[in-house]
Amino acid sequence: MTDLHTSTLTELAAGLRARRFSSVELVRACLDRIEASQGTLNAFISVTRDSALREAAAADAALAAGGGGPLTGVPIAHKDLFCTQGVRTSCGSRMLDNFVSPYDATVVARLKAAGAVMVGKTNMDEFAMGSSNETSYYGPVRNPWDTSLVPGGSSGGSAAAVAARLVPAATATDTGGSIRQPAALCGITGIKPTYGRVSRYGMVAFASSLDQGGVLATTAADAALVLREMAGFDVNDSTSVDVPVPDYVAALEQPLGGLKVGVLKEFFDKGLDPKNEERVRESLRVYERLGATLTEVSLPNLPLSVPVYYVVAPAECSSNLARFDGVRFGHRCENPRDLQDLYRRSRAEGFGAEVKRRIMTGTYVLSAGYYDAYYLKAQRVRQLINADFVRAFQSVDVLIGPTTPTPAFALGAKTADPVTMYLNDIYTIGANLAGLPAVSLPCGFVDGLPVGLQIVGPHFSEARVLQAAHAYQRATDWHARVPRGYA
Repeated sequence: MTDLHTSTLTELAAGLRARRFSSVELVRACLDRIEASQGTLNAFISVTRDSALREAAAADAALAAGGGGPLTGVPIAHKDLFCTQGVRTSCGSRMLDNFVSPYDATVVARLKAAGAVMVGKTNMDEFAMGSSNETSYYGPVRNPWDTSLVPGGSSGGSAAAVAARLVPAATATDTGGSIRQPAALCGITGIKPTYGRVSRYGMVAFASSLDQGGVLATTAADAALVLREMAGFDVNDSTSVDVPVPDYVAALEQPLGGLKVGVLKEFFDKGLDPKNEERVRESLRVYERLGATLTEVSLPNLPLSVPVYYVVAPAECSSNLARFDGVRFGHRCENPRDLQDLYRRSRAEGFGAEVKRRIMTGTYVLSAGYYDAYYLKAQRVRQLINADFVRAFQSVDVLIGPTTPTPAFALGAKTADPVTMYLNDIYTIGANLAGLPAVSLPCGFVDGLPVGLQIVGPHFSEARVLQAAHAYQRATDWHARVPRGYA
């Protein structure tokens, strides 16, 4: 029983169906690992031990009766911005520290219907605003490879939990790289699907035209299995797209030969750590050996993605976060003198510094005198970036490059300089602006720290990018490496 935590989610699901171990045993082992690591990693905000064990017992009964779904009895964790009925959903903020949702997000409901057992809610940057998981009201998450370093953000709790093998998979969200960046820094696999592929109903909004739910797991095969269950059209989400969901798992084994890979010229710039570049170049040679053909591709407007994002995302956040006013739910200041005082103090006390910075920036760029100069111009450049991707995919099947400029950096190293922090997402933001699917997978190490390889595909090509990631993982073993102390 001691090696269950090193098994993949796919192996665990098969083992449960074969009755080689019980869900109660598996879930209890995960809960014990979470408890033992919490003081070090701080990966969780809430742990649902009692309900998880009840769900595990019910899963065992279902499996014993010959029933159950694809994930029955498998433990997972949810990023703490997916609403969970009867369980706190804090978004890593004091503003929602006492908020208990009366309903499940569609992602939560679908994974529950597939049989997954929720063991807790993972820590995150406040309202998903951050690249290092240092803005959480509940304290920073630490990287299991080196606890003096950040795990990446905003889905750092989910990434750290999967990397440390506390859970085999976790849900996450990606607005500008918040799945792929922590996947890279923690040495795991993370997929951001096409915008509209996964329902946003019950997912607390940061930037509505960019946010997309996805998966963090150890392998592309595990990510495919979880994504298959959570994706699909949802009448409750007006941004959900009614496109059939293919069997991502069945598509994994299709041969890679003939795959046309575009190597993103703009990603191999002076900002890329030379050692990171070396690992990525080595990975490209693996793809050539597997039968792929490589072509350099240029997306000339892609370098503008960071300034575009940091106009569009704050503008949408200033609108979305206006609902947190101390009136209906969330943090409320004590003894307000009047309505203005209620608003001011509730928001001042409830929001952290980074959230306030983005609200102020967003309100500024949407204001009457600056809307055309900033927000409208950013949206026009966004369309140019999207057009670059469309042109690129006329000649290649996928685009490949690094996920991050550097490996994980030290806690506190960039908190004093927001612009330096924002540049950590320079390679991931483009896919969000264009609404494209993208996966990050481990491709080696630099000074003992994992490096991520990013694969981007055309709209609704999740099967293709997962297949490309899976083929690489069959040829390498970087995804199987476990941080010291967690093996």
